[in-house]
Amino acid sequence: MANQSVVTEFQLLGFSDISELHILHFWGFLLMYMAALVGNLLMITIVTLNQHLHTPMYFFLANLAAIDLSFISVTVPKAMANSLMKTRTISYFACMAQVFFFFWAGASEFFLLTVMAYDRYVAICNPLNYVKHMNRGVCMKLVASAWMFGMFDAMLNTACTFAIPFCSNVINQYFCEIPQLLKLSCSDSYLTEIGALIFTALMCIICFGFTIVSYVHIFRAVFNIPSTQGRKKALTTCLPHLAVLCLFYFTGLYACLGSTFRTSSGLDLLLAVLYSMVPPFMNPFIYSMRNKDIMAALWKLSHRSKNPSSI
Repeated sequence: MANQSVVTEFQLLGFSDISELHILHFWGFLLMYMAALVGNLLMITIVTLNQHLHTPMYFFLANLAAIDLSFISVTVPKAMANSLMKTRTISYFACMAQVFFFFWAGASEFFLLTVMAYDRYVAICNPLNYVKHMNRGVCMKLVASAWMFGMFDAMLNTACTFAIPFCSNVINQYFCEIPQLLKLSCSDSYLTEIGALIFTALMCIICFGFTIVSYVHIFRAVFNIPSTQGRKKALTTCLPHLAVLCLFYFTGLYACLGSTFRTSSGLDLLLAVLYSMVPPFMNPFIYSMRNKDIMAALWKLSHRSKNPSSI
């Protein structure tokens, strides 16, 4: 029986054995990665430079963009390098780092989206006390809590996963994914990591429940607003966040439960791309569409870049 010390590298699942398709995958990943990179960096830049966007909602949005950058940067550059160099290997410690940072970003985003739901709840259901409840100190603590929760959860799951002995080094995924790593276990010691995943799932359920309760109160308050314009304005601030929530929850649910039912390697790859790349790619566009503040700040930034003397 092999033990953990024997495994010094892992073999990842490739997209194709055809040489031409390696280049196609590289360019496809590169275009999506660059779009996500530019979109999220632009979002951070706009919020940072524009004083009118120094509000709790946009502060959380800038942090969401930073998390999304981390989320997509953990897996995609390595996948592009493997496609370009026609290799499938990843070292043991690189795999460990990939699991840690991927989990850190994912757990942090889950908690931050819950915080953003609470922010919308206070803004719409208790607007008179919004400044009091969502002051700078509170916002900083909430964001720090999101990052710290993500780090703790990532440390817990990474430590439990890589404490188990592996009988094989062939991972049926294009990046190091915990459910696929558990399938390589030589013994029942993987049950420790199952316990860690159950803890993570319980935390996600609590966050999801809190978000649902927040939006029940939000929609109840919105539909009680007498003016059509007031309802429209309130919904405009909520619908992008709700869209991002649905996208992340749906893909996150697949990440947690999908490996139990997956049988096709091709389907594995397709759905893995969906949950690891689509949320970071789509989030900047979802928040930018029909957001007059973001569009105005973007126009102002582009105008300044064309006319440096106006800065």
